Amino acid sequence: MKKLLSLIVVAMPWPLKRWLLRKVWGYRIADSARIGLSYVFPGELEMGEHAYIGHLNVAIHLGRLVCAEYSSIERGNWITGHPPAGAHFTHRTGRDPALLLGAHAAITKSHIIDCTDRVEIGAFTTMAGYHSQIITHGIDVVTARQDCKPISIGAYCLVGTRVTVIGGAVLPDRCVLGAGSLLNKAHVEECALYAGQPAMRVKAVPADAAYFQRERGFID
Repeated sequence: MKKLLSLIVVAMPWPLKRWLLRKVWGYRIADSARIGLSYVFPGELEMGEHAYIGHLNVAIHLGRLVCAEYSSIERGNWITGHPPAGAHFTHRTGRDPALLLGAHAAITKSHIIDCTDRVEIGAFTTMAGYHSQIITHGIDVVTARQDCKPISIGAYCLVGTRVTVIGGAVLPDRCVLGAGSLLNKAHVEECALYAGQPAMRVKAVPADAAYFQRERGFID
């Protein structure tokens, strides 16, 4: 019954949809937050003031989705994972199938985000362009079983178009990930451009760059 109701809720006017999402699903949605024509039904949902999820997004099989104030998920993104009580990944006892967006963070259009384990995108970070993939799970050929690791993208980062980020990867604060790159491990040096396949540090980016000093996420 709840499944059928969720399909109906998607097309409802926002004030009624918000009321039902709060009342029936127990979601915590600020009065100024908004969800467009999208199928967004994680286990837990928290949306801060002016957080926004646009049209034609799908977000399912997540333990939780947290969108801090002024964060945005634009259009046509596929966000999924594996439920906390699912049949796989039972050896990962601390697994957290969640997407956490910091304040003013933005995911643009047509990206695929696998949250089998936790994906964190820091405050004022932009996942730009189109057709990037963030993948937290894969097959461990040594043990012949599915495995997963969390991914962390720091604050004030700029993630270029058509990148691939895989489980265990870390992009430090105030960094740029070049278009078409493969981020496959944890990096530590901030204020840097990482690029290539696999991504390596290419050069420093000035710590006083205007992008790193923004007080709002949207760029004119």
